[in-house]
Amino acid sequence: MKTIQVHYEGHVQGVGFRYLVKNLAREYDVSGSVKNLPDGRVELVASGDASEVKGFLEGIRTSSLKGHITLESSSEIPLPAGLRGFHIVS
Repeated sequence: MKTIQVHYEGHVQGVGFRYLVKNLAREYDVSGSVKNLPDGRVELVASGDASEVKGFLEGIRTSSLKGHITLESSSEIPLPAGLRGFHIVS
């Protein structure tokens, strides 16, 4: 299992970013969440088999969102307790 936290910067709020990411997550065996941050970034947490997480992140990079992302920073984090499914956090 691999758990990654990614912060996306750019014009990533108000463009359907979270909803597209949630829909894309259905194509991969990943759990996690996506949420808007007060500073204008979007935070993604994705957990699963390393190849599934890698494919999911690549799917985001090559989706229609790619033109909105100016910076992506990621780090591996410990698996959050109780992480099941994929959710949009308000």
